Amino acid sequence: MTQPNKVRTTVQIYGRSYNVVGEESSEHVKRVASLVDEKMKEIHQFNKSLDTTSLAVLTAVNTMNDYIKLKEEFEVLQNLLEEKEE
Repeated sequence: MTQPNKVRTTVQIYGRSYNVVGEESSEHVKRVASLVDEKMKEIHQFNKSLDTTSLAVLTAVNTMNDYIKLKEEFEVLQNLLEEKEE
C-alpha cells in the first residue's frame, strides 16, 4: 500500500541498490544518495580495510559532524542578523 505524497526512488550507494520512499523529489533523493556515495568512496580511499558497515558508520559520523558545524554557523549568522535588525 502506497501512502499519498510519497515518492519511491531507487538509488545506488557504494555498489548497492536502495529503494527510498519519502516526500522529497526523486532528484533530491538521488542527489543525497550521490553525496553519500561520494563520501563513502572518499573515506574508503583513506582506509581500504574498512568493511561496508564500518564505512557506513564513519560516513554517518562525518556527515553529522558537518551538519552540526553548519547548524552552529547558521545560528551564529542568524544571531548577527537579529542584532543588526535591533
